[in-house]
Amino acid sequence: MSSQLTVIARIRPHADHFDAARAAICNIIERTRAEPGCIEFRLSENTDTGSLHLYEEWRDEAALETHHAQSYTQDVFEAYRQWLAEEPEILHLRPVR
Repeated sequence: MSSQLTVIARIRPHADHFDAARAAICNIIERTRAEPGCIEFRLSENTDTGSLHLYEEWRDEAALETHHAQSYTQDVFEAYRQWLAEEPEILHLRPVR
């Protein structure tokens, strides 16, 4: 089995923080993609439900942990403490083949 990791996250900010939450992620996309262990980092939105959806692929769990330790990632996590309407739904998946 591969050590590669796929992360899918559904993030639902309060309506009045939706634009700021989207902008916060958009502001770290290029830096995240430049991280050595990042294979893919993509943001999508569903304006009908007011949710943001992250699709991430990482070389391994260590690469994801390194990403979470970055100051720019920590800044987003900190802002989300006030912005989120509910806890994010996060799936950690491993490729089968």
